[in-house]
Amino acid sequence: MNVGTAVEPSTTDAIADTGLGALRELVGVTFRLRDHYEVGREKVREFARATRNEHPVHLDESAAAAHGYPGLLAPPTFVALLGGAAQAALAVRLGDCDLTSAVQTGQVLDYHRPVVVGDRLTSNISVHSVRAAFGGLLLDVSNKVTDRHGEPLITAHTSFIARPGAGPDLSELETTVLRHGVLTDPPPLADRMPPARTNPAAPEHHRPRGRKRTEVRPGDPLPPREYHLTLGDLVHYAGLSGDPNPIHWHEPATALVGLGPGVIAHGMLVMSLGAGYLSGWLGDPAALRQYSVRLSSPVEIQPGTAASVEFNGRVVAAHHDSGTATISLTAAQHGRRIFGRATALVRLA
Repeated sequence: MNVGTAVEPSTTDAIADTGLGALRELVGVTFRLRDHYEVGREKVREFARATRNEHPVHLDESAAAAHGYPGLLAPPTFVALLGGAAQAALAVRLGDCDLTSAVQTGQVLDYHRPVVVGDRLTSNISVHSVRAAFGGLLLDVSNKVTDRHGEPLITAHTSFIARPGAGPDLSELETTVLRHGVLTDPPPLADRMPPARTNPAAPEHHRPRGRKRTEVRPGDPLPPREYHLTLGDLVHYAGLSGDPNPIHWHEPATALVGLGPGVIAHGMLVMSLGAGYLSGWLGDPAALRQYSVRLSSPVEIQPGTAASVEFNGRVVAAHHDSGTATISLTAAQHGRRIFGRATALVRLA
């Protein structure tokens, strides 16, 4: 899900337990969106360019075919494009819980098989927990994305803090800043699904073609890489992802929710840069098996400037018998940590 951006939550706030019981009734419930999302070739290319995922399998069909894919491979965080519809469907069921200023605190992506052009993606949204914390409500939600046959492709686990009651008054921005209909668009239709009897592990569908297990040892560093983000990059990603939140490109809106000065980069955009960084080292984007990030600080773009984010990584463990490795990842802006904790489980050739 794409629910706001990342800031360090305050532990000094308190919240009454009013209405929490009704929300807890959603725990364990799954809602399936009725409509699907069809993965298009040009959308994959545009997302790859916007998030600096530069591996040829995202852009060149001949390179994708050489890696064994029937079409272009979607970048590892492409599922972010489903976040807006998932959030809108969930907001209907959360009642008075405001999601317009929700703060994303963590994201885990479990990869079951690669997503390629032509796949039809269906969102299955489940609420796993809800509790009062950090002056708001801390929710853990998952979106299991399945293909046209109901087979799992990616499961996105999101934790975020939402505020009870009405959010910031955006009525003044509605006619001057927000895109047409953003506050009045009807939510997508979703059906409540019966509880699943089993949750079998998804089979492996891909043989890695990148970095070999004999080349990886615990303690090995990944080469650092620095990315630059401008206001234009944030505007581009906002339009591409369908995220209407103006705190990513409009300074007065950022101030309205108590952030700034400047604007705040999307948490999923920064995660996407990290995925591209990992893919570049691996040599095969589909070798990612799990990507987990706990967000601690936002990437800030001050007025009239660009932001620089430096990524570093290190091999924490290499499991040669299973052909996997665990990578620790860091992201920082001017020495300030953006990721509180980030790891990736990868498969090796």
